[in-house]
Amino acid sequence: MTEVRVPTLGESVTEATVATWFKKPGDSVAQDEMLCELETDKVTVEVPAPTAGTLSEIVAGEGDTVGVDALLAQISAGGEASDDAPKEAPEAIDAGAEDVKPREDDRAGGGDEIDVMVPTLGESVTEATVSTWFKKPGEAFEADEMLCELETDKVSVEVPAPAAGVMTKLLAEEGSTVEAGGKLAIMSTDAKAPATALANNAPETTTAPAAQGGDAGKDVEDAPSAKKLMAENNLSSGDVAGSGKDGRVMKEDVLKALEGGAKPAPAAAAPRAPVAADQAAREERVKMTRLRQTIAKRLKDSQNTAAMLTTYNEVDMTEVMALRNEYKDLFLKKHGVKLGFMSFFTKACVHALNEVPEVNAEIDGTDIVYKNYVNMGIAAGTPTGLVVPVINDADQMSFASIEKAIAEKGAKARDGKLSMAEMQGGTFTISNGGVYGSLMSSPILNPPQSGILGMHKIQDRPMAIKGEVVIRPMMYLALSYDHRIVDGKGAVTFLVRVKEALEDPRRLLMDL
Repeated sequence: MTEVRVPTLGESVTEATVATWFKKPGDSVAQDEMLCELETDKVTVEVPAPTAGTLSEIVAGEGDTVGVDALLAQISAGGEASDDAPKEAPEAIDAGAEDVKPREDDRAGGGDEIDVMVPTLGESVTEATVSTWFKKPGEAFEADEMLCELETDKVSVEVPAPAAGVMTKLLAEEGSTVEAGGKLAIMSTDAKAPATALANNAPETTTAPAAQGGDAGKDVEDAPSAKKLMAENNLSSGDVAGSGKDGRVMKEDVLKALEGGAKPAPAAAAPRAPVAADQAAREERVKMTRLRQTIAKRLKDSQNTAAMLTTYNEVDMTEVMALRNEYKDLFLKKHGVKLGFMSFFTKACVHALNEVPEVNAEIDGTDIVYKNYVNMGIAAGTPTGLVVPVINDADQMSFASIEKAIAEKGAKARDGKLSMAEMQGGTFTISNGGVYGSLMSSPILNPPQSGILGMHKIQDRPMAIKGEVVIRPMMYLALSYDHRIVDGKGAVTFLVRVKEALEDPRRLLMDL
């Protein structure tokens, strides 16, 4: 008999509440399969099975409060339950439990049924939207093959198959909202089970007609996320090679096509019919993604909460550009990463934050929390919206380490692979609108942070230098800050220190 106990919950956390049991007494469990979920006042903790066997007894039920190392359940080895565990599975709790009870035809090939569960979505994320199903009832798949894609308010989450088998029943359709730890589908480990028998459990749905347009004669529906991305970039299915089943175009196929320089389809000619008759055809209503909804909410909350103000300055980029041009080849050869401008700006901001610590602080109720470290957020635009991956302890990093971290996080952001942990804990943010050609803007704070630096386009302008007019590469800088915690003097001082460090990069080496 193996005991299942409460794991370590984290520093200063001594108890938790049993939120959900995913197995019941008598169920078979595989090693490391998720048994239950615990909730603390900070995080949600998953409890995996320490060994394979049969769940013989649940000691702590849902809603119970348990301490660290408390006994949660017991597992008997070899698939044999203990004497006090039920000898056989109950019929059904009530008439409404028929979909929980396995049907005989589901076991046509003798395989075990396995629930496909919603994986952990990240700290403080409790629900997601089913974006795309890649398998339908009756279809076989291999272990770890992607079954579906979920969208949260921050990232896309792929759900792999826990084992090889056949899809039996979809419990959550595309577009539906599911909770963390909830059931998505039921699968059978018998890969030889007849598709017709398994399809009996499929929900009754009306088959949507094949989308018109794209490749003529193509009756395979492309992934919704792929269609949205193609529409945003004026591409058709014919411009993208599909890697999905029967040539289905997936989101990653569109991203690869864009990276490879796929040419957008020519815009359709304007209709000659009267405008009033074709008004509906000229508009498209698309539901906002959870990411876009969250971006909208957080930005508006920031405006409503913070006393936001922006101060501006400009920086002569001559010295930084000269230094970069002189060492970029040697830098790439030694460190394996290109030397960009972001490492200079990150270092300059760290230097300025040390002198003006309130810009690196946040308000918590009636307290000001000063951070003695810098977790630098680097805003990045992606096909689905703006995300801000965080480089932890940037104040302790070298130029090369910063450039490597930015390149790694940037690639993950573009591919939608950033985890929740990689976008949390930032203390200050840099946003570079200059890559899109922005000459001047006022960035919005990323709460609960108190400052964000906006970079802009480098543009040659005539400048008066020592009584002479010369052409210099200039960039406007904008610091938006929370006036509740940062005074005007501090904000201006911060921006001046950034300007000084960039116009004379040697100051960064000497901490001046």
